[in-house]
Amino acid sequence: MKDTSLNMTTGNDVKLILVFSVPLLIGNIFQQFYNLVDSIIVGKFISADALAAIGVTGSITFLFFALCNGFASGGGIIVSQSFGRGDVSQVKNSISNTGYIMLVLPSIVGITALILSKPILSMLGTPEEVFDDALVYIRIVSSGLLFVSVYNYVSSMMRALGDSKTPLYFLIFSCILNAILDLLFVCVFKMGVAGAGYATIISQFISGVLCVFYAFKFNPYFKFSKEDLKFNKTVLIQTLKLGVPMSLQFSMIAVSCMALQRVVNGFGPVAIAAFTATSRIEQIIHQPYQTLSAALSTFSGQNYGAKKYDRVVHGYHRTMLMMFIFTVVMVPVIQIFGSQITSIFVTETDVIEMGAWALRISSYFYIFLGLIYIIRGVLSGLGDAFFAMLNGIVEVIGRFVVPVLLVQIPILHVWGIWWSVGIVWFLSGFTAWLRYLYMKKKLGF
Repeated sequence: MKDTSLNMTTGNDVKLILVFSVPLLIGNIFQQFYNLVDSIIVGKFISADALAAIGVTGSITFLFFALCNGFASGGGIIVSQSFGRGDVSQVKNSISNTGYIMLVLPSIVGITALILSKPILSMLGTPEEVFDDALVYIRIVSSGLLFVSVYNYVSSMMRALGDSKTPLYFLIFSCILNAILDLLFVCVFKMGVAGAGYATIISQFISGVLCVFYAFKFNPYFKFSKEDLKFNKTVLIQTLKLGVPMSLQFSMIAVSCMALQRVVNGFGPVAIAAFTATSRIEQIIHQPYQTLSAALSTFSGQNYGAKKYDRVVHGYHRTMLMMFIFTVVMVPVIQIFGSQITSIFVTETDVIEMGAWALRISSYFYIFLGLIYIIRGVLSGLGDAFFAMLNGIVEVIGRFVVPVLLVQIPILHVWGIWWSVGIVWFLSGFTAWLRYLYMKKKLGF
């Protein structure tokens, strides 16, 4: 049996981060296919209103997913630090105890999501012309919350062990299946927005089942003895201490996105469709930053557990440089090809024009978006739970206040939506940088 884990406490740090990042980046891009394929097929083969209906659900489903995925991330930090120390027993016990949380919590949140989806859509001021489709889509996708959480749990555990390749294989299969089912349900069976929702949860279910099966059959760290499966109060408390703040962080970001979505909804279906298209595109832009963040989190966690603090700082600096290079490349691409990129999602000229200008505005702030992700990665690896809360609070304040103020300025009006996105990135990135300086001094790095 081949051990697919990667020890990141020795060797060239740049090479290790890149080796870990490449499969993760491919996986993250494929994961965006769930939303991209839904958006492209719905926008092209149904209507811009149907695309808007899917768009208004994004922040809501993110909220429900965030409540669960923070615990998988928290458990992953404990696993990576234990792996760095070479404590195999602790690694296995941390994996099993995180698994108990990830079976119970998503079931509770999924039921809650089904009950609250309609009131939340109403609270967000969802336009009447897209409300019914949005409600159908969110209920279908929310019903698959457990499937998504199971996959994210197993993949988080594997990545904490340095294995970013195995989850990728199952994700690619699932994304291809999702695309096929989207075409079948929407274009052939004419199931509309509901068809896109069913395609998504079926694909996620299969991905989750396959990933779990592989992990338990082939990964040595998922080969549990009775001792490994015991409830461990210490591990559960540690997971909760990290998982609760991270879940709250993601949840607060989701709530802040819902606040922004409410502002967007006030400008009607064209603005909603443009915002949905730009959001989908920016999800792709996020992926290299998110990938570097995840790689740095595992790298920092393992080296922090091994007490190799100089490698943590060195890895942070190298990853920051990689982020900067990517940003320098992407900004001119967005500035030049904004219209062509937006037209992938919709055919309506007014939506394409608005989306293209919106992308150009937000691209000015990509450097701060990258800063958020890189610092989040290193601080997560160190187990800094407070930063997760701090980052979430800044995002909530920014998204509740900034867009409401900016859209009132006549010269900005609807464009204030996208200027506010960039300003919130700046505020969040600056706060993250200050927190990193504090933690570096506190830990004596």
